[in-house]
Amino acid sequence: MILGSTSESRQALLRAAGVEFTAIAPQVDEEMLKASLRREGLAPRDQADALAEAKAVKVSRRRPGALVLGGDQILETEDGRALDKAEDMAALRAQLMDLRAKPHLLRSALVIAENGEPVWRHLDSARLWVRPFSEEWLDDYLATEGEKLLWGVGGYRIEERGAQLFERVQGDQFTIRGLPLFPLLSYLRIRGVIAS
Repeated sequence: MILGSTSESRQALLRAAGVEFTAIAPQVDEEMLKASLRREGLAPRDQADALAEAKAVKVSRRRPGALVLGGDQILETEDGRALDKAEDMAALRAQLMDLRAKPHLLRSALVIAENGEPVWRHLDSARLWVRPFSEEWLDDYLATEGEKLLWGVGGYRIEERGAQLFERVQGDQFTIRGLPLFPLLSYLRIRGVIAS
C-alpha cells in the first residue's frame, strides 16, 4: 500500500497498527484546490473528501496497480466555516481564541485509489468542545509546544498536551488525529493487504 501523504501523524498511526506502506508526497496544490472547492460552495465535509480523493488519485496515476491512500481533514467551526492550518503562531493564537469555549467539528476523509480511480472512501466526524481557557494558559501552551502545532488543522495535538484544550470530545480518537483507522483496516483486510 502507498500512503499519498507526508503527514507524520498518519504515518505513525499506520505503523503502530502494523500496516506496511510507502509514503509518497501527492504534490497536489491544496491551497488552489481548497479555494476552488470553496468557490463552488462545497461543505467542509465534501471539501475534505475531494482533497483526499485528489491526493489518492494523483499518486495512483503514477503507481498503477497499487492501492493508494489519500487523506484530509477540515475543521468546521460552529457557524459552518472551514478553517485551514494556521500560517504562523500569531494566526494560530487567533484561531484558538476564536474556538475558545465553543464546539467544532473535525471532518476526516480517506480515499483509496487504484489505477487512477477511487475504489473506496470513508468520511467521519468528531465533535470537540474547547474549554474556556485563559489567555495566559494559551500563551504558555503555544510557547511550550511551538511550531509543530502548525502541522495540523486546529493547532492542537490531542494525543499530547493539546488534550488540555478540551472539556470533552465525541468521536473516535483516530478520526480526531486524521485517520479513521478501523474502517480502513477492515477494507485493507478485504483487499488482502493485511491478514484477516
